[in-house]
Amino acid sequence: MKPINEAHVAQPGLAVIDIAAADDLTAFAVQEALAGRWATAPADRTIRVPGEPGVRLRCYLDVRQHLDS
Repeated sequence: MKPINEAHVAQPGLAVIDIAAADDLTAFAVQEALAGRWATAPADRTIRVPGEPGVRLRCYLDVRQHLDS
């Protein structure tokens, strides 16, 4: 994965989440759970790292912005 951009964590409440999962379905389910609670810039695809198990996904959260249930 690319290095984390300083702008993505420039203020308190901003977070970069790297998800490692066995498969795409699991990774996207975790991302969806996060997006149901906080403002999220979601990823639209996972990546596979040669020699490492499973898939990876990175999404960006703003935990200052709670979404209505």
